[in-house]
Amino acid sequence: MIPAGEHEGPFAHLARDLESLSSRGRRRALAAASGRDFSSNDYLGLAASPELRDSALEAARRGVPIGAGGSRLLRGNHPEHEALEDAAARYFGAPSALYFGSGYAANLALFGAAPQRGDLVVHDEFVHASVHDGMRRGRAEIVSAPHNSVQGIEDAIARWRSQGGAGRVWIAVESLYSMDGDGPNLAELDALAARREAILVIDEAHATGVLGPKGRGRAAFLEGRENVVTLHTCGKALGTAGAFVCGPRVLADFLVNRARPFIFSTAPSPLLAAVTRAAMSICEHGDERRARLAGLVEHAHAALRRAFGLAGSGSHILPIIIGEDRAAVELASRIRARGYDVRAIRPPTVPAGMARLRIALTLNVDEAAIDGLFEAMSLEQVADYAGRARPQRV
Repeated sequence: MIPAGEHEGPFAHLARDLESLSSRGRRRALAAASGRDFSSNDYLGLAASPELRDSALEAARRGVPIGAGGSRLLRGNHPEHEALEDAAARYFGAPSALYFGSGYAANLALFGAAPQRGDLVVHDEFVHASVHDGMRRGRAEIVSAPHNSVQGIEDAIARWRSQGGAGRVWIAVESLYSMDGDGPNLAELDALAARREAILVIDEAHATGVLGPKGRGRAAFLEGRENVVTLHTCGKALGTAGAFVCGPRVLADFLVNRARPFIFSTAPSPLLAAVTRAAMSICEHGDERRARLAGLVEHAHAALRRAFGLAGSGSHILPIIIGEDRAAVELASRIRARGYDVRAIRPPTVPAGMARLRIALTLNVDEAAIDGLFEAMSLEQVADYAGRARPQRV
């Protein structure tokens, strides 16, 4: 509840907004991590690993600074940033990689600067909020297509062309969606982009390090194409922070000159860049880690079928649709009280009527923990809600 005094004064309108969120079961609050990890994106268990801790100590001993001291266009550009970008381009198989402080900043920069006035950006309806914010900052026309529908994207392009659209087409998708754990047919999207002479932008955030050969992502077979741009984040399976925009070198040069989130931000920590380079090496040689994670994914999907009769997503992101916002929040709270860190995801992150428990599978847990989680969910009668929800049209 809002303290009585805050209902008056210059921020009263903000207090009223918070009360409205509370009444709808949509108010957010920070909560400390506790219990077994079923909510983080630390898929390979690297974030607190001895390997990355040792890499940080080694980099600090050889004098790599913690802070950059300025933007990269001023004095903040450090050899560690450039070494990391070279390593990322080699690892992902791209002509170039430009390092940003976060995936949000990378998408904001890319979509806010690269598509030009007269262009069209067709995006999957579930694409990340950072893409939406970037598109809103940009000058191109924007249209949404149904989730994972290649035909829907092609129809949107055809309508735009028939109405006189003459600019370049950009297609924006994710290779693995963070709230649903599914993804599009990338080969069909590649063929569509070729037919329509479009640029295909694929956000690999939740696939980087986990999927594809050597963890290079689901779109690894497309890297290096002149019309393909990928985004790889470092704060998930890589266990650090930041993100790369990978693509033609001219795109990197353009973003350095035109992308405000890059130009006007203090450069990411050089020490973090050094640790991220070590994390990429671990991922590149991390087939054993990926195999262990795949085993946990298979185990969890089998448990989901036994407990609730539901088919899983097929990936390390396992949503259990609850429906009503408040019910999802209350169920997540009771599950956390039993020692399993599960979070409720509510609108606007997901469509209205599709609030859910998002189960993230990582190497921070084992099969016994997964069994314990499903037992806890059964005790909290999650089955009474699971799979019955339908999206609301609002």
